[in-house]
Amino acid sequence: MIDAILIEKSESGQSATLTKVDPAQLPAGDVLVDVAFSTLNYKDALAITGASPVVRSFPMVPGIDFAGIVRDSANPAFKAGDRVVLNGWGVGEKHWGGLASQARVSGDWLVPLPDGITMRQAMVIGTAGYTAMLCVIALEQHGVTPDSGEVVVTGAAGGVGSVAVALLENLGYTVTAVTGRASEAEYLTALGAKTIVDRAELSHPGRPLARERWAGAIDVAGGVVLANVLAAMRYGGVVAACGLAGGMDLPTTVAPFILRSVTLAGIDSVMCPKPARLLAWQRLARDLDFAKLDAMTNEVALADVIGMAPRLLEGKVRGRVVVPIAPQLG
Repeated sequence: MIDAILIEKSESGQSATLTKVDPAQLPAGDVLVDVAFSTLNYKDALAITGASPVVRSFPMVPGIDFAGIVRDSANPAFKAGDRVVLNGWGVGEKHWGGLASQARVSGDWLVPLPDGITMRQAMVIGTAGYTAMLCVIALEQHGVTPDSGEVVVTGAAGGVGSVAVALLENLGYTVTAVTGRASEAEYLTALGAKTIVDRAELSHPGRPLARERWAGAIDVAGGVVLANVLAAMRYGGVVAACGLAGGMDLPTTVAPFILRSVTLAGIDSVMCPKPARLLAWQRLARDLDFAKLDAMTNEVALADVIGMAPRLLEGKVRGRVVVPIAPQLG
């Protein structure tokens, strides 16, 4: 039997429990992985609490990412003993995920873990950090360099934002961090932010165009915050949008696009093609200052994940939540 968080649905509603599961219940897949570390992400918290209809079928093991060791493989790309990481692909939503001691998945979803990254570090990075790297790459591909001007990161104290700030600073960018938690200013400065902006400045409807401030942006908020970020971009600026923590709507105008030639680049981490995933993980191994990871890490036992989920949704958790499941695996 394996340990797992299992989300079930009945006539009385949805519930999540830590339980024992027969490995025979694991869904179809050509690679069986012993999970060393997983994480608790915003989407996992939505699934566990039932706050949003994230889960597509029941019962479901949440956990949109994991790192571990291949136990058995029928996929020619992997063999027993390989270190692997998984992000997205509907795992934890449509296919049982990483908040369990084993996972059976398609080998096409797995990425070999680059040398120099431990499995714990891989989950400190997790889907949030991998998404942050995709955003940074998008800014680079659209011509935003450290000489272009400041780059703003919204939701900077969260998982994506924390890694984005650390990555950008390490690459030489001047970073402005937006947060709704004034108490996190010291934390964000330690990660590399030069300027801290109170989220309240961007949380109310603004003008179609504001004073030009930023050359690039990584936005996890959406909604009014994203609209205000767009309005304040410099001519030719680029915004990489990857989240909707502040709302799914976008109450903006075409003004930033047709008068300042602003680019809005959408970033999807779930179904991102494998070549882009491999590049992101290679870049993370090279460009992330791992000495900063401990400052953004909360470690929570599998037994405590369900209780942590509501706090994450309430914005009371800084950085990343790592869940050691079999840390002895390495």
